[in-house]
Amino acid sequence: MDVNILQVILVFIVTFIAAIDQFSFLESLYQPIVMGPVIGAILGDMTTGLIVGGTYQLMTIGNMPVGGAQPPNAVIGGIMATVLAITLQLEPTVAVATAVPFSLLGQYAVTLIFTLTSPVMAYADKAAQEAAPKKIATLNYLTMAAIGTAFGLVVTLFFIGGATFGQTVVDNIPAWLMSGLSAAGGMMRYVGFAILLKVMVSREMWGFYFMGFALANIVAGIEGLSGSALLLLAFIGFAFAYWDFQVQTKFRTASVGNVVDGGDYEDGI
Repeated sequence: MDVNILQVILVFIVTFIAAIDQFSFLESLYQPIVMGPVIGAILGDMTTGLIVGGTYQLMTIGNMPVGGAQPPNAVIGGIMATVLAITLQLEPTVAVATAVPFSLLGQYAVTLIFTLTSPVMAYADKAAQEAAPKKIATLNYLTMAAIGTAFGLVVTLFFIGGATFGQTVVDNIPAWLMSGLSAAGGMMRYVGFAILLKVMVSREMWGFYFMGFALANIVAGIEGLSGSALLLLAFIGFAFAYWDFQVQTKFRTASVGNVVDGGDYEDGI
């Protein structure tokens, strides 16, 4: 696929904004499910962008930073997966697996920038003591610009080289390795859910988990419902969550209403 200068500029700008959003705006614009179709629209294939973005989103759904440790970066990984899928005509699962090294580059970039900027916290503390908000704002703007530029350069450089160098590499990948990448990419979405379950699951939720698993297999097995299986299960999950919320709210209201100021001494206790 031939790329033009306008596409290169737009990819850089979108990556720049997504990188800042991940750590500052927090509007979830950086999520692969959002970035996938945006990059796809820039490259002329929004459908593939949406498929790749959704696949990559499932893989990263359980990833989260713990303290100073950063997981493989979803911004660079998700964008590069979409770029690779469209420019090199890769299957979505193959593109997701192939983009993992790029997400590791993003992880290293974040760690490096955080390390380099950690000493300037003393400058920010001094500015706070001096009641100088402009100095703190400038420091934040410079940090956002640094991380946005770093992400943008990584994606843009590989995007420019991907149309020629990347195609040569892909053409020389053995069939058995390509099949392995496809299998690994398809497996990563389940790894993402497993990580999420490890963090969120509790004994009270196991019943809902098994019920959802059974319903998913039943609904997906019905030809007329398989296309909208995920949406139907989401509505069912929301219904149970809302019902549980109402029940818990009634219990709390009832317990508060039964409390008598000063206690109840009718039984002599």
